[in-house]
Amino acid sequence: MVVTIIVFVLVFGVVVIAHELGHFLIAKLNGIKVLQFSIGMGPDIIKFTKGETKYVLKLLPIGGACMFEGEDGIYSTNQNGDDQNGQKPEGAFNDANVWSRIATVFAGPFFNLILAFLLSLIVVGFSGETIPTINTLTEGYPAEAAGLREGDIITKIDGDRIYLQGEVTFASALSGGEPMEIEYKRDGKKYTTVITPKFSEQDNRYYLGFTIGETIQCKGLNLIKYSACEVRYWLKATVKSLVMLVQGKLSANDLSGPVGIATMIDETIEVTKPYGLPTVVLNMINFAVLLSVNLGVMNLLPLPALDGGRLLFMLIEVVRGKPVSPDKEGMVHFIGFVALMILMVFVLYNDIARILVH
Repeated sequence: MVVTIIVFVLVFGVVVIAHELGHFLIAKLNGIKVLQFSIGMGPDIIKFTKGETKYVLKLLPIGGACMFEGEDGIYSTNQNGDDQNGQKPEGAFNDANVWSRIATVFAGPFFNLILAFLLSLIVVGFSGETIPTINTLTEGYPAEAAGLREGDIITKIDGDRIYLQGEVTFASALSGGEPMEIEYKRDGKKYTTVITPKFSEQDNRYYLGFTIGETIQCKGLNLIKYSACEVRYWLKATVKSLVMLVQGKLSANDLSGPVGIATMIDETIEVTKPYGLPTVVLNMINFAVLLSVNLGVMNLLPLPALDGGRLLFMLIEVVRGKPVSPDKEGMVHFIGFVALMILMVFVLYNDIARILVH
């Protein structure tokens, strides 16, 4: 359990640091003063000041924040932002032009995607990538009836370009039994067919009727290509999962918080440790890729208190030609923050309940 906690802190910490570093660096480039760069939540355990910024490591290894001069009424001088001579401090967030502020807020989620790509380079470089080549066909299932053969390579599903084995598995699992247009390549030529997945009572899910996957080693441009494909896959999976949540196909009970993530890390370590330390490390790096993409996407949702909510107000400012009242925006973000904390408590309760059940 101690190992799981250490790994959780490292994985979550790297992902959060990348996010906050994005805000920090782009703020500096745009002349915005960063008052505090903090990692974690709760009481401070380590803190020091360098230059104009206070750096803080907090007790709970979740979340983080970059506090900018003048953002949400927080100034390094008095409450109104004036010093003893009645002058506003330089580098206030709200004094920067709107595109500088947009870039600063957007940089956090964007740096999460950059981190995911860099980590994917490590995973794909060491373990290769699994492409969607059909290995075997299951007798009595629709893929065989549609004329697919071993060695065929799936290239598109319902018009969406396919690069990885996981994309086919994901699309099949979420099909709901609807007919799927499959484009595949055989002997250099492309063909198209329509397959209706068959439901398995035993597994309670739909199958196309084949096993798929051919591992290839990736170097040079192929390494860059397939690392980008990995990020693309997790990005698509995250967005589709959110859409399904909104559509009611997934419930709030399917969400996982820090406790749920720690449990998944523990289970992954237990499953992979018989294969040696390198396998465990690569799986943890891959887990960080998934987590980083998820954090980036979730933060771009146009909800109060999230980066996406702040971006929405700035885009309104672009359209209107003037900012929304800081008091009104601050109130919306405060309400959003309270709602977010309530959601976190709900997710924490669900995570603990799932552990107790199992």
